[in-house]
Amino acid sequence: MGSPRKSDKKAALDLAAWSFNITSSVGIIMVNKALMATHGFSFATTLTGLHFVTTTLMTIVFRWLGLSQPSHLPLPDLIKFVIFSNLSIVGMNVSLMWNSVGFYQIAKLCMIPASCLLEVVFDRVHYSRDTKLSIMVVLVGVAVCTVTDVSVNAKGMLAAVIAVWSTAFQQYYVHYLQRKYSLNSFNLLGHTAPAQAGSLLLVGPFVDFLLTGKRVDHFNFTSLSLFFLVLSCFIAIGVNLSQFICIGRFSAVSFQVLGHMKTVLVLFLGFLFFGKEGLNLHVVLGMLLAVLGMMWYGNASAKPGGKERRAVLPVRSERHNGASEEKDGSEK
Repeated sequence: MGSPRKSDKKAALDLAAWSFNITSSVGIIMVNKALMATHGFSFATTLTGLHFVTTTLMTIVFRWLGLSQPSHLPLPDLIKFVIFSNLSIVGMNVSLMWNSVGFYQIAKLCMIPASCLLEVVFDRVHYSRDTKLSIMVVLVGVAVCTVTDVSVNAKGMLAAVIAVWSTAFQQYYVHYLQRKYSLNSFNLLGHTAPAQAGSLLLVGPFVDFLLTGKRVDHFNFTSLSLFFLVLSCFIAIGVNLSQFICIGRFSAVSFQVLGHMKTVLVLFLGFLFFGKEGLNLHVVLGMLLAVLGMMWYGNASAKPGGKERRAVLPVRSERHNGASEEKDGSEK
């Protein structure tokens, strides 16, 4: 049992990690909204590739400064991670294009049950009744305040299924790789960001042309659109890093559940800065229900038995010349 001081320090670091992720994520959504909606840069996949270019530069600088130590990630694991990540990015973009906004939001909500299933199957995680109920409250709350029109078609359904499961596997894999190979967030980004940058910049322009009918090399940049593009790329460093930090400290499920705080904040800021069109009583009630569900989840999952990992995962220890250690226990 840890001392109160150690527990307080962990709670403070947890709060800082979530605040970092929420602030950077909400910031990049607002900047991208200005870049895409106002200035017409609609090349989302290529933009994500540029995000990983700046993230790669950050990992190089950190390694040069000695803030990130050399580490190893086997090539097969790296390839699997990049496939899941890129399928997630492309799948979400295609899903948004081929589906109604309402069905797109429902697909995003399905990522939580998918992540739960992966943890139950692969890590034998057990959730308490309160933890399960709190997740349901979050899902209902976010659905109430985001889902409006819902229409489904075959190709849109396929894109949504690919997007949901590839995202769930990508986020599960972040946590898995950090534990298995004793990688911190900087180390893991140092391995994955260059591969994602190269692959997305290679396929991104073709995917964006398929989705928009426009060529990125024909886009007419203005000084203001270029400013928002550069700003988006720099904020993306924080988004990518904080995602790895949060999933590493918690789990993919916790990241998804508490991550819906970003959805609520984006809605609130949208109404605050871009007008109150669409704001009504059921949207407000949905936002309040989602926030209450997140608070309940945080409390329920932190209690003994709220969420327990029963599988034993060998963890590579650099201190013992590659000899593996074993970790087990509960986590948030």
